[in-house]
Amino acid sequence: MRAPPCAVAPLVEVPRRALSTLASVSRARQVVTVTADLVILTIRDGDLCVLVVERGNEPFAGRLALPGGFLRGDESLDETAARELSEETGVDASSLHLQQVGVYSAPDRDPRVPRVITCAYLAIAPDLPLPRPGSDARSAQWLPVSGARRIGLAFDHDHLLEDAVELARNDLQFRTTATAFCRDEFTIGELREVYEVVWGVGLDKPNFYRKVTDADGFVEPTGRKRQTGNGRPAALYRAGPASSVTPPMMRTRPGPRPGRTA
Repeated sequence: MRAPPCAVAPLVEVPRRALSTLASVSRARQVVTVTADLVILTIRDGDLCVLVVERGNEPFAGRLALPGGFLRGDESLDETAARELSEETGVDASSLHLQQVGVYSAPDRDPRVPRVITCAYLAIAPDLPLPRPGSDARSAQWLPVSGARRIGLAFDHDHLLEDAVELARNDLQFRTTATAFCRDEFTIGELREVYEVVWGVGLDKPNFYRKVTDADGFVEPTGRKRQTGNGRPAALYRAGPASSVTPPMMRTRPGPRPGRTA
C-alpha cells in the first residue's frame, strides 16, 4: 500500500504592513531602569482605602501617586517592594499579604530617561496606622479608592490601582485573602464587612456565616467572645491554615451595602 501523502501546512501570507513594521523595529538593546510600585489597601471607617503620596519631585511634582521606588544594588524586586513598604508604612512586609500584580512597560508610562519599567505589588493589611511620607514625598495619606479614581493618579498608577483592586476582588472568591484585612482575632461580622467593602455589595448574614464556617480551614474559633454594639457578645475567630477557600465564595452582583445607599 502506498503511504498517504504528508499533510502540508498552508502558507500564510504576512501583510506587507506587518513586515515593514518588523523591519523598522530597532535591534538595539534598550537601557531601562526598574521600579516596584505598591498598591497598599486597607479598610478604614468602612471604606476600601489606598495609600497615596504627594510627589515632591518631578515628574508630576505635587500630584498624588502610589508609593514606590527604584531597584537598588543586589535587591530582588520582591526585596525592593518589601523595603518600600516598610519605609512608607513602618510595617514589616513579612507580616502582610504581599503579591505581584503585574509588570508595566508601556514606553510612555513614565517620561523619565532611561525608560522606566515597573512591577506592581498588592499589599493588604488591617487598619494600618497613619502613614509617614518617604524621602521623596511631601505627604502621605489614606484615600478611599473611589476618591483616588476621581482625582486621577500620576504616571499610569490609575491602571495599576484598578488591576490591583480587581485582583483583590477575585482573590476573595478563591483564596483566604479576606483574613489579611482583619486583625489577629475577628468576628464573622467583621470578616463579612471585608467582602462587602471590597466587592461593594450587601451580603446575607446567615448565608455568609454558613459558607465561612463550612469552608475547610478558612477560619478557626478562638473560644473567646467580644462585646458588640448590639449588646450581644460575638464569637472571635482567627485565620485558619488553608490558603484557598473550598468551596469558593463566589462574587455576587453589586448591590446596596447595609447602612449605605446604592
